[in-house]
Amino acid sequence: MSKAGYSAVTGGAVALSAATAKSILGVKGHANFGIDLTHVEVGFDGVSASAVPVLVELCYCTFGANSPGTNSTSVTPPQLYGRAVTVGATAAKTWTTEPTTITVLEERLLTPNGGLVIYDWPLGRTPDSNVSEGFVVRCTAPATVNVRATMEWERC
Repeated sequence: MSKAGYSAVTGGAVALSAATAKSILGVKGHANFGIDLTHVEVGFDGVSASAVPVLVELCYCTFGANSPGTNSTSVTPPQLYGRAVTVGATAAKTWTTEPTTITVLEERLLTPNGGLVIYDWPLGRTPDSNVSEGFVVRCTAPATVNVRATMEWERC
């Protein structure tokens, strides 16, 4: 079965405040579609080799409050591959008030000194969401630093 793939990017630096968790990028499926997350990238622009690592979390989110576009900046997801069909999702970046309800699926400590993680889930192991729910990437930095991120997904 052929699928359609999409992406969302921060499109610029997202500032992290010291010791404050911030959802930096997220995607939510529409009423008829869930999200099958296939790829995540997170990178920092720190320059100090002695900087304390940033907690990077991949989270499942019901978006009970603060869906993409509410207390966040909407992102228009481009289609990457597959037949041209409606996206079936909304995406956003830089939440000022965290979305709810968030469940941490994976977490990593990553150096802000130019630290980068790129992760493609193996076939058959991709996390997927219920309809009208999705995922967010959340970061907690001990010191002020900027971050950029990318998420890629397929409709399911």
